[in-house]
Amino acid sequence: MSKYLVETHYTCTFKIVHELNELNEKALSDVDNREDGKVEVIDVIVNNRKTKRADDLKKAQKIEIQGKVKINNKNNKKKEEILKNEIVNKNILNKQQFNAKVSEKRFKMPDRRKGYIQKATVGDHKIYLHTGEYDDGKIGEIFIDTNKEGELVKALMNNFAIAISLGLQYGVPLEEFADAFLDTKFEPSGKVYGNDRILSATSILDYVFRELAISYLGREELAHTPSIKNIDSQKIEGKDDQFLKIVKNITSKGFVRSNYEEKLVDLSDVRINLKSKS
Repeated sequence: MSKYLVETHYTCTFKIVHELNELNEKALSDVDNREDGKVEVIDVIVNNRKTKRADDLKKAQKIEIQGKVKINNKNNKKKEEILKNEIVNKNILNKQQFNAKVSEKRFKMPDRRKGYIQKATVGDHKIYLHTGEYDDGKIGEIFIDTNKEGELVKALMNNFAIAISLGLQYGVPLEEFADAFLDTKFEPSGKVYGNDRILSATSILDYVFRELAISYLGREELAHTPSIKNIDSQKIEGKDDQFLKIVKNITSKGFVRSNYEEKLVDLSDVRINLKSKS
């Protein structure tokens, strides 16, 4: 048997009675917002009735639901395509940015170069860190010498240093290496002696790249002791007279940790009389 639904539409007339303490415009304007009124129904009129087959109503609802599902599926597919395109474009952009940083050309180190040697002890093991710099003070190579280690460990550390040096000379930023090897944990580890800025390290690699990051990148948050004086680079550029330029050209940036003024002895006003022997 077919089932039918009946819809009856009514028109209802009613009144609401409110009690006012005062009769004024403000009290009358606030009447509609009050909920304490008494409702009295005056009249109810039947306007019309509509009948519908229940089967037709279910079909209509089903068709409506299916239409919404199709629309949602289309929207989801569009969103997935947009998301995939964004991910692909982001990966391409990151790759392009990385390739822009990493040059295909190797910038070899000058034959005569600046740099410094830092001796330190991590645990019971002595470590000598050698650095080489370009003319502008940028680091381009490192060497790591260890004591009390077997030939295998020494060979691995030497080849590791060569790999890092090649990466630096091909344009890989020092920041990338520092972020990759900081906080690596293996023995030897523990207290560090001989370095005025680093007091402990979780491994040799942690110590090496902590030292490089402090000396060449200014990463003071990695140091365990405060710097003697932080010199603003803009301040240095403002005082960049001929004498300071000469000092910066012949001084290792990593050795002075960019604190040229703290390491500098100004002899520009000194006059030296050289007498030739007859």
